Amino acid sequence: MKIHPSSIIDGDVKIAEGVEIGPYCVIQGNVTIGKGTWVEGHVTLGSRYGVLEIGENNHFCPGSVIGGAPQDVTYKAEPTRLCIGNNNTFREFSTANIATTKADRETTIGDNNYLMSYTHVGHDSKIGNNVVIANNTHLGGHTVIEDNVVIGGVCAFNQFVRVGKGAFIAGSSVVIKDVLPFTRARGNYAICVATNKIGLVRKGVARDEVENIHRAIRILLMGSDTMDEGIERVHRECVASTNIEYLLKFIRSSKRGIARGHRTLTQEPEDGE
Repeated sequence: MKIHPSSIIDGDVKIAEGVEIGPYCVIQGNVTIGKGTWVEGHVTLGSRYGVLEIGENNHFCPGSVIGGAPQDVTYKAEPTRLCIGNNNTFREFSTANIATTKADRETTIGDNNYLMSYTHVGHDSKIGNNVVIANNTHLGGHTVIEDNVVIGGVCAFNQFVRVGKGAFIAGSSVVIKDVLPFTRARGNYAICVATNKIGLVRKGVARDEVENIHRAIRILLMGSDTMDEGIERVHRECVASTNIEYLLKFIRSSKRGIARGHRTLTQEPEDGE
């Protein structure tokens, strides 16, 4: 363990072996830091509110503020949580808040995520694994970002929005509805415009299954007037698979609606080039 003498650390903070804490950091409250984590200078972890749990081998860059109170006027200092997994990077001036009491009292960030400078993770949000969020992108409260999602810079996500696994969000998008898994979305307001074929191939999905998913997404985005009609066509015309079932379940469970534009506006090259 290596702690710079200029940093201020509360006596309640639990720090594992192999943690390095640089100069002028403030770590306070109910905070646990897993082994191998590197906290650079001028980082703030925890607060007088709630619980912050940090896993192993995380990296916090200068200016990041992690585990502060939720930005919600109804929050009354309840003991809620922010739980962070392993191998995450929080670049300069990124922020992530503990939860409110309006859901399960926990903001969660999984493993192997890369949050670039000035990103914000709002209270009660759920980020999966292997997610990349580019600079100046902000997630409102209760946002759900599933595994293997890539988000461009300067994006804004309305509260309670969900983004399905394997999706790509283009920079400068404003997302107010749920983004389908395996799709590419863009715009203000963002809509799903194509299948994220490149992302699927890079994740090792077999070519025939990529085409199967692509067929389903084209039906849902361009080949049907309503989602219910699209779901029926997918059942008839696509090969049943785990990915197809997950895609349809995502649609059925949507509460904000799907980010789907008029079907004549969703013409894009199939390979995304």
